[in-house]
Amino acid sequence: MFRKILYPTDFSDCSARALEYVKKLREAGTSEVVLVHVVDVREIEAVVTSAAWLGETAAEYEARFQNEIREDAKKRLDEVRHELEGAGLKVSVKLPEGVPFKKILKIAEDEDVSLIVIGSHGKSNVREMLLGSVSEKVIRGSKRPVLVVKRDDTGISW
Repeated sequence: MFRKILYPTDFSDCSARALEYVKKLREAGTSEVVLVHVVDVREIEAVVTSAAWLGETAAEYEARFQNEIREDAKKRLDEVRHELEGAGLKVSVKLPEGVPFKKILKIAEDEDVSLIVIGSHGKSNVREMLLGSVSEKVIRGSKRPVLVVKRDDTGISW
């Protein structure tokens, strides 16, 4: 039924909970997972703008900061890839830069996935309440089924 799954992660606890569902879906016929982490260019721009006082030029700082983020994400994606492969799944990894929900939706279409499995933090902070969460925007914009694994006080609900 859900042969190929898109699993976007931000490496949060909510994403880790969603990973458990991805692994369980193997029993339901899932054989392949597209593992994605999107480097949010808006966050990089915000940090670079606020870090002008560090003595580096904005371009130097941005390049260094962006490289650090990508290297950290690569290591974390590799750990998740190994975990999924250990569960018997074929895994492809993507590390694009952009606006997360837009990249997730584009990859879902490009990869022709059967399902998107995404963690959600819920409306836990002011930023998410004002801007909307990535998971909410994925749900609203997706042409594919979306399984949202969200945080609540009693554990996982979906």
